[in-house]
Amino acid sequence: MSFSSLGLSAGILSAVEAQGYSEPTPIQAAAIPAVLAGKDVMATAQTGTGKTAAFTLPMLHNLGGPSGSAPRVLVLTPTRELAGQVVESVGTYGKQAKVRTTAVYGGMPIGKQIGALKRGVDVLVATPGRLMDHMERGTVDLSKVETVVLDEADRMLDMGFIQPIEKILRAVPSQRQTLLFSATFSKAIRKLAERFLSDPERIEMARPNAAAEGVTQSAYLVDGNRKRDLLTHLIDSEDWGQVLVFTRTKRGADKLAEHLEREGVRSTAIHGDKTQGARTKALSSFKRNQVQALVATDVAARGLDIDSLPHVVNFELPDNAEDYVHRIGRTGRGGAEGNAVSLVCADERRQLNAIERVVECRIPASVAEGFEPTAKASSGPRRNGPNNGRQGRGNGQGRGGQDRRRA
Repeated sequence: MSFSSLGLSAGILSAVEAQGYSEPTPIQAAAIPAVLAGKDVMATAQTGTGKTAAFTLPMLHNLGGPSGSAPRVLVLTPTRELAGQVVESVGTYGKQAKVRTTAVYGGMPIGKQIGALKRGVDVLVATPGRLMDHMERGTVDLSKVETVVLDEADRMLDMGFIQPIEKILRAVPSQRQTLLFSATFSKAIRKLAERFLSDPERIEMARPNAAAEGVTQSAYLVDGNRKRDLLTHLIDSEDWGQVLVFTRTKRGADKLAEHLEREGVRSTAIHGDKTQGARTKALSSFKRNQVQALVATDVAARGLDIDSLPHVVNFELPDNAEDYVHRIGRTGRGGAEGNAVSLVCADERRQLNAIERVVECRIPASVAEGFEPTAKASSGPRRNGPNNGRQGRGNGQGRGGQDRRRA
């Protein structure tokens, strides 16, 4: 199947071709015709499979071009980084149509956003909290909205945005097209769809909470106080040129980045306490390979789109097992191969078990020579989960050749 067979306009097809794409991904092939037909859509797919273009391309086709001053399309995203990604996509594919787009999110001067809204916008991309600020100030007009996109809807619910989302959806016209895209599928997502979507076409390209096919998952068992040293060792011995590292807290991200810098690994941290300028600079430096390790919290990393990112490390496992899927989804994007490594201390064994149940595969756990754990797990021995053969391709030898004994 080619993009030209999906019914998109010549201008959009030209923009797609200019980006070097000729064939749609499965989610794009399934979603684009449904969106073009004006249907509500509820779509789930693995992270990194092209969900943004799956709604951006048909949305721009239906929009046609600039008209009026109030937005006709509203895209809600959980984070400013993801909002920026959507704006970039609209700019790339809607350039010929001269579609006006702007993003409103926290961390940026609200006055500039008010000015942009007054000048007129066709596609408004917003985080729920900042959009609510504009609604309360009366600086945004949602009365002309024809299409609402809930992007990364599961994350917005996880972040506690359910009430703002409900208020926003009640504020836009009831006669509208609503598109819900999510990397995971939960009971809360189904309830949201039942309330605000009208007879949606359900598109599910992968089983819920599945990790991308090309991602090799593995774990190292290590004492908590040796994690920093092990991470430095892995980056050096396995020659990891670029790695995204997840921590649970902002302070932990800063401390780890400082440690890696002291050990000679060019590093920077990205989290919610950083200004938008600092976050943009950090991400840009990472993408340009000026920084070797980007240390991030879950919220800050949501929506990061980094081409060909080879390695993701869970320095600390997330409390929510589904967050693990989002984390490792930063690698193995667009069909590329990726490597997801978790550093697991004794107190995290239960979390690893929970993650294995969510992804429905066993994550091979090994011990790096010289970093043998001494602490015992309080939860008892690990449960050996099922292995579906798609993840965990390790053969017991690390890339750097060191001995990796099975735990």
